[in-house]
Amino acid sequence: MAFVGKKFPNLSVNAMNELGDTFKINVLEEAKNNNKKVLLFWYPKDFTFVCPTELHAFQAALGEFEKRNTLVIGASCDTAEVHFAWLSTSKDNGGIEGVTYPILADSNRNLASTLGILDITNEQYDDETGVVTVDGDNVTYRATYLIDEEGTVFHEGINHMPLGRNVNEYLRLVDAYTHVQEKGEVCPANWEEGKDAMSANRTGVANYLSTHAN
Repeated sequence: MAFVGKKFPNLSVNAMNELGDTFKINVLEEAKNNNKKVLLFWYPKDFTFVCPTELHAFQAALGEFEKRNTLVIGASCDTAEVHFAWLSTSKDNGGIEGVTYPILADSNRNLASTLGILDITNEQYDDETGVVTVDGDNVTYRATYLIDEEGTVFHEGINHMPLGRNVNEYLRLVDAYTHVQEKGEVCPANWEEGKDAMSANRTGVANYLSTHAN
């Protein structure tokens, strides 16, 4: 199920920060109550390989997201305690020490299941035993959601496990959506901050295409 154009699910989930505090976060309320955009990114597992590179990359760009009135929240299905252990592990040892944004601990998988981003296939029910089995690790793909100040999803994307994300693309998408909100124009292919946008009508696209070579 696609969530673009819809409100983000109204669910509270445990979270952990770098101080070792466990608390509840409702992503929809974070956006609406703070009047901020939210970038929520999911990764499969703590203490793995591609994952720490992504968490550090989002941390390195945190100031750029803050300039754009955007909160960054990480998420996986690990427990809060495992998150804190990883947060307490140095980068030299594969850890994420130094990450300061909150990380959701969706260990009951309520939110991940609602979003439909879990790595499970071939669900089977055994009539004799009543046991349900699935294939897959039952962890999340690398799903990313951008949510506006009203709690509406304006971007979602899902990478398979081996494919790390390009953090700069999410900055570009936030810039583009903010331009649409503020200027009422739409953003053409490969638009970046400072480039021409266009009016969402026949004249607008004709003028844009006539002045911008491929």
